[in-house]
Amino acid sequence: MNADIAEADSKQLKGKIEEEIHSRRLVLRGVLAVGCSLVFPVALIGCDSKEGEKSSSAAPAGSSPSGTNTESAAPATEVVKAPQQAVQYQTEPRNGQKCDGCLHFIAGSNSCKLVEGQISPDGWCTLWTKKS
Repeated sequence: MNADIAEADSKQLKGKIEEEIHSRRLVLRGVLAVGCSLVFPVALIGCDSKEGEKSSSAAPAGSSPSGTNTESAAPATEVVKAPQQAVQYQTEPRNGQKCDGCLHFIAGSNSCKLVEGQISPDGWCTLWTKKS
């Protein structure tokens, strides 16, 4: 009798587990279907070939449509200089490498094209590049 009860409980428990597995699978499939239906259209928006033709033939921002741009042809780009700590700047040379032998060093103002602040001609940083 106890064996019959244990067997019945086992079958009932097995049935509940199978129901849970099936319901989880259905939920996961639903989530996957909804996610894909939202992601794929967004990913395909950039694939419009007509849009690419418009952007390649359009005039650059800041220029007039007739081509009579009064500003210089090349836009000025401002270089953001790195802090001295970020490039491990030191006032002593390293392995014979000094700022006055670096491509980026500006001797007249003791400054650098890439690093903030006053730069010692005898200094060194990780951006050091040999002058050609």
